[in-house]
This record gives sequence, C-alpha cells and structure tokens, in this order.
Amino acid sequence: MLATGLIILGILLRLAPHAPNFTPVAAIALFSGAYLKKKYVLFIPLILMVISDFIIGFHNVVIFTWGSFLLIALLGLWLKRHKSILGIISTSLISSFLFYIISNFGVWLMGWYPHTLKGLITCYVMALPFLRNFTFATLFYVAIFCGIYESVAHFVKDTKLSKVLLTN
Repeated sequence: MLATGLIILGILLRLAPHAPNFTPVAAIALFSGAYLKKKYVLFIPLILMVISDFIIGFHNVVIFTWGSFLLIALLGLWLKRHKSILGIISTSLISSFLFYIISNFGVWLMGWYPHTLKGLITCYVMALPFLRNFTFATLFYVAIFCGIYESVAHFVKDTKLSKVLLTN
C-alpha cells in the first residue's frame, strides 16, 4: 500500500507545476530502499518514471535518468542499515550528485552538446541550476517522507495499527 502511494504521489508531483527538477523522485527512490522490502525497491522509481514519462514524453536520456534513480534506490538499501540524520542527509546529497553526474553525462553523450571535453564541461556547467533545485528537492522530500514515517512508527509501534501501517 505504501509502495503504491509513493508511486502515485511521485507521478502526481512530477505532473504538477514545479520548479525545474524540484520533484520527489530521488527522495522516493531513497526512501523506498531505506524503508520498504527489497522486492519493491527497484520497481517503485522505475514504475513512477515509466508512467510519468509516458505522460510527459520520453527523451533519449531516459536510460541515464532511470538508471540514476535505480542506483539511488540501491543507495537507500545502505541507508536502511545506517539510519540517522547524518545518514539521511549524506545519502540525499550523494543521490543528487549521482543523478547530476550520470544524467548530464547522458545529455552530453546523446549529442545535446559537442562530443568534446569543452562540450562535456559546458554540459555540466549549464546543469548547475538543475543540480541546486534537485538537491533542495531531494533534501526537502526525504525529510518529509522519513519524518512522517518515523513519527507514525513512533506513535503506533505498540498498537494494533502497527501491523497495518508499518508493514512494508
């Protein structure tokens, strides 16, 4: 149920008006790895991206963007064993840089910039405003998702609701 909710929320927030790259996809991928069963971890960001890209439109860099989110979900598996505020912040920042490096390499490789060192550098420089937004969004949404989940877990851990709400 939580997995489906995350997919729907991610799709809706990608479709809603937002600042460039200010979406919860990386946060959902990271949260999924940290809090859900392993069998769902890779499917959540992939389904979210496939459905929303089907609506928004596909592009020739999808393999890099989708691949980045899959790596971020796997990073969430590390976070599962290292949950702390420092762990959440550091994996959020690493997630942002992973996405920036991989997706923009894809942008360059797919010919959006000349296939030269100067073209690669220009690609990364031009993407810096997107990195800023992506990083803020990831930190913002991870804080919300983890904060809500941990708060609910704290308040229902000794009740009958815990089996329903905390079963991942």
